[in-house]
Amino acid sequence: MHETTRLAGLLQERINDTLEQHRVALAPLGPDAAAMLDEASQFLQGGKRFRAQFALLGYRAVQPLDVAGEVDAEFGAILDAACALELFHAAALIHDDIIDRSDTRRGRPSTHRSFAARHRDGGLRGDPDHFGVASALLVGDLLQSWADELMQAACAAVDRERGDRARTHFNRMRSEVALGQYLDVLEEQQPSFADHNEQLERSTRVLVYKSAKYSVEAPMLVGAALAGAQAEHEAPLAAFGLPVGVAFQLRDDLLGVFGNEQVTGKPSGDDLIEGKRTVLVTLTRDTLPQTQRNIFDDMLGTDLDEEEVRMLQRTIRDSGAVEELETMITRNVDRAVTALKGAPIRPDAAHLLAQLAERAAQRSA
Repeated sequence: MHETTRLAGLLQERINDTLEQHRVALAPLGPDAAAMLDEASQFLQGGKRFRAQFALLGYRAVQPLDVAGEVDAEFGAILDAACALELFHAAALIHDDIIDRSDTRRGRPSTHRSFAARHRDGGLRGDPDHFGVASALLVGDLLQSWADELMQAACAAVDRERGDRARTHFNRMRSEVALGQYLDVLEEQQPSFADHNEQLERSTRVLVYKSAKYSVEAPMLVGAALAGAQAEHEAPLAAFGLPVGVAFQLRDDLLGVFGNEQVTGKPSGDDLIEGKRTVLVTLTRDTLPQTQRNIFDDMLGTDLDEEEVRMLQRTIRDSGAVEELETMITRNVDRAVTALKGAPIRPDAAHLLAQLAERAAQRSA
């Protein structure tokens, strides 16, 4: 069996076992609570598992890890940590969909929309949308709680120094994501764009802390810490992880504007309707004549129809911002791979990290 397939199977099995254990433990709450557990389970089926893979390769950068072998206590610890990162990611996506008022996620109704539909179909009283938001918030909170339990189990399975170091990285990641999400929300509410250089700095800060660091750098550092990493291991892994995370999110920004809905599970141009002040948008604005820039600004973040979305997409393409972003993606991946050259990490892990970086940066969904 191919190593990636074997790993995906182990991760899904560990996630399913975790959810089933919670389902059994929470059975006394009765059948009404099952809807929360069913939604959590459905949300956690499949996915690209990039964060879990980077965590496992962070471990492998320091110590051997036989993915094809038996799952012993040491392997079980990094599996728990990888699954914790996937549960945290799922919670972050559910909360992000609430914040962005997104209707879909991965080709199905977003969690808050799903619960709103459940309210309407069940003939419940009150506001279906409020019920949907409240329920989705709680599903996200539940997944964060379970992620914390899994991370605690992972840290307890290794010696205290390794566990404490992994926990420190995990805790910092959670704080950075929450604050990065707030910076994103705040940016969308600004009455106008800042001057180009300042706006680019602000958009980049959101990108780094809302997504880039927690997509690659933090998972790798968690995995490496569980393997016993010291500063000499962490420095090159961080130098690799941040630019890969930036490339990952820049690709996401392109997909948020031009992505195929059948592949991404999100409407094409969704970021334009939401008014995201991404690096892509910031680069586009800098090339536009003032009148066209004013029109672009006025349309961004409004209830655009299909033709208006296509018009903004054409504006972005014609501005040259797409090519500039592609160059930035390539440059960041190159910078990341260079950071691993001569680093005191295992060569097999360095090779696999470079391959995974390319996949993360060039994905279509």
